[in-house]
Amino acid sequence: MTPSGSGTPTKARIVVLISGAGTNLQALIEAAMATEFPGQIVAVGSNRPEAAGLQYAEQANIETFVIDHTRYSSRESFDGELIHKLENLNPDLIVLAGFMRILTDDFVRHFRGRLLNVHPSLLPKYQGLKTHARALEAGDTAHGTSIHFVTEELDGGPVIAQAQVPVLENDTDQTLGARVQAREHVLYPIIVRWFCEGRINLSEKDEVLFDGEPIPAILTLPADVYQ
Repeated sequence: MTPSGSGTPTKARIVVLISGAGTNLQALIEAAMATEFPGQIVAVGSNRPEAAGLQYAEQANIETFVIDHTRYSSRESFDGELIHKLENLNPDLIVLAGFMRILTDDFVRHFRGRLLNVHPSLLPKYQGLKTHARALEAGDTAHGTSIHFVTEELDGGPVIAQAQVPVLENDTDQTLGARVQAREHVLYPIIVRWFCEGRINLSEKDEVLFDGEPIPAILTLPADVYQ
């Protein structure tokens, strides 16, 4: 990030958007508490006033805001209000952490290269909802999570990194989902850290750049990172 007048790098400004329980938000808050973490969560927003995850931000003395999508007549009007709020917060990075809204193309283009999302599947498999059930129904032996840049295609933006879990014989949606979520809580803060350090970028050609070079393949962190 841009150095301050004292010569100390300023921390990247992060806004996290949620719709529900906020477990990934909690993992990000805990990571950002470290003095050396290169980003600061300056606000947490939700489209649902009852989103339980807002309490994590409040407990950490982070600003919260709610823009209730049910009060808007169209996606465009909701997204316009969200753009206005986010611009006032001046974020370097917007992290979608269980934000259950399909964003308009205008919104995505406005924040291009500054939007990250976590999706509970090994993209391009199982875009959309009910990913754990779909993996079980397909008889997959491996499932997982993906961190990707957000583009106009739903769950179709360039994937930065993935983490896998085995699908066990007696798995249910809940047990498989819990193992995937545990991987998300480790992987997402790592990718956010790299973005804040300037190591990860989105090129004009929609390529993921790592240290200025296109990644030859989706990044997969070794299993011992999760121990």
